[in-house]
Parts: sequence; structure tokens; C-alpha cells
Amino acid sequence: MIKAVLFDLDGTLVDSLTDLADGVNQALKSKGYPTHPTEAFKYFVGDGIPKMIERALPEEHRSATEIDEIKAIFSPYYALHYSDNTYAYHGMPELVNDLKSRNFTVAVVTNKAQDMADIVVKSLYGDVFDLIFGKRDGIPAKPDPTAALMAMKELDVKPEECVFIGDSGMDVATAVNSGAVPVGELWGFRKEDELLQNGAKYIINKPEQLLEIIEALNK
Repeated sequence: MIKAVLFDLDGTLVDSLTDLADGVNQALKSKGYPTHPTEAFKYFVGDGIPKMIERALPEEHRSATEIDEIKAIFSPYYALHYSDNTYAYHGMPELVNDLKSRNFTVAVVTNKAQDMADIVVKSLYGDVFDLIFGKRDGIPAKPDPTAALMAMKELDVKPEECVFIGDSGMDVATAVNSGAVPVGELWGFRKEDELLQNGAKYIINKPEQLLEIIEALNK
């Protein structure tokens, strides 16, 4: 019986690509590095801010020190501009509210830093989520299942009682690794083959299809 739905954030609940790209490009430009088109960030994001910055830097400059310096420029800029072009995907607020009205537990599990995850989610979704679990010190990033399992424990649900939905292979792998039902979606940043290769059991094109899957699983 499915009791809870765990959502990825960037590329699943919100389209944040432009603001993330602008923030990183601003930091790169200030240090004299080449910038990247927004579309390139579809393959830079998903594994946390340090990894996004590492991928955006020229290969020969991807030292821990340089990543930290770019992050120190990016973070305050992004904190001011995180909502310039970020929006909730069409149909997603309705889906989340519908799930809540049907007494499902809903949570966010993201590699986005906890403070920014809280700000972005609450600014676009209000207080509807039962838990927002962002990247925290000492807890490995997805696809390691630790964050998802900690969220499940806090929500008092078992892995097999959860659906985990995201737009990337990393999200699907997180679902598989944690024991949740892995659902990939195609309105985000990545493509179907990546989702299938990482173990997606279901692929959806529209938010409302998630309800159909849950209803079928709960019959």
C-alpha cells in the first residue's frame, strides 16, 4: 500500500534551470572563466552545488579550492536571484494538493542545500509538504539512499510504502537504492533512456499520471 510520495525538487517540482545557470555563469564570469548556455546545465545539475560548479569549470581548473571559491560567489547571488525565473511546473501544485487531500504524505528529498530548498519550496508551494529534506552536512548526496531513508523514518513510512519521483537517473537510482517505487518523469531536465537505464519502473509525461500509478498500485 502506497502511503507517501517523495519528490525530487529541481527538474521535478520546479524549473530552476535558468536561475541556476545565471548564478553559476555570473560566478564563472567574475573569475574570467567561460560561461555556458542554459541548456548545458540540464547535465550539470542534480548532484548538489559543488558538483554543478565542478562540471561548469574548465577541466584543468576543477580543484576543490577553485570549486569553493566559485561557490562562495554563486551562493549569495543565487540567494538573491533564486526566484527570478524559477516556477512550479504546470500541474504540479495541483498534484501535490490532490495527494494531500487524499491523505497521502508528501515530502521533498533533494540535493539542493537545505536552506535554499526550504526557501524555494515554500515560496512556490507554501507549507503543503510534510517534510523538506535538503542536502545536509554529513549526509551523502543522492543516489545514496541515506537521505531518502532518513526522510522515510521521520515520516514513519516503510520504503515499500513510498513512491519516489524525479527527472534524472540519479533520482531513479535513489528510489531503487532506498526500496521505493521508482518513477521517472519527462517534463524535467533529462531523457527517458537515462531514466530506464537507472531502473525506472514507470515513466510519466504528465503529473496527473502519478495518481493513476498510485491508484493501480493500491488496488
